[in-house]
Amino acid sequence: MAKASHPGRTKTRLSPPLTPEEAASFNTAFLQDIAQNLAVAAEIESIRGYMAFGPPGSETFFHNIIPADIGLIETWLPNFGDCLQHALAQQFHLGHQSACVLNSDSPTLPVSILTDAARILAAPGDRAVLGPSTDGGYYLLGVKKVHPRLFEDIAWSTEHAASQTLQRANDIGLEVVLLPEWYDVDDKSALQVLASEVLDGAHFSPRLKSSRAPYSVALMRRLMSGDDFLKRVGFVETLAKAAS
Repeated sequence: MAKASHPGRTKTRLSPPLTPEEAASFNTAFLQDIAQNLAVAAEIESIRGYMAFGPPGSETFFHNIIPADIGLIETWLPNFGDCLQHALAQQFHLGHQSACVLNSDSPTLPVSILTDAARILAAPGDRAVLGPSTDGGYYLLGVKKVHPRLFEDIAWSTEHAASQTLQRANDIGLEVVLLPEWYDVDDKSALQVLASEVLDGAHFSPRLKSSRAPYSVALMRRLMSGDDFLKRVGFVETLAKAAS
């Protein structure tokens, strides 16, 4: 689920402490890292990557930043649940036997999680896979067919989204396989977690190998050359704690 990078309209919860331009740059880096993670996963399992994008007319932006083998699905509807349903339905329309929606702000999400989701969905029988986020939402939802009930009466962008989705699955008797919990980079504290992971080698999960997120790393290192970037985002304190 991808939104074209526009200062002041993208990753707004990161600004402040980031400037609107910096927040938009992180959005772009995250999209590039996620595209790379999908490409690596596709070398292991039968996975085809897409970006369900908006706003309309932003195809050029995505063509310029992501590999050509990542497909584009325009998805721009007033309700976020409708966007998710549309993205899933389009994947089935394109001939896939299962479909996933994936967030655009978990650049270090392990490739193993993506491949595990593909294997779970490839097994016979109807089921869903859900990757819960630390903030109460979810970073991935995969299904064998579209179940509209999964998107009804959900408090999107709140700490209740994942639990409510599980309840909706229970309402219709749909089996859900839970994936490991991961984090979204959508505020200052999560940005500090990302910095600890990719700059200082800290492990978000001791059992999983995080993706390297090279585009996010390159952006951070470039911004770190500025006079006050480290102080504004609290990286000085974060990296000092990680090193102690």
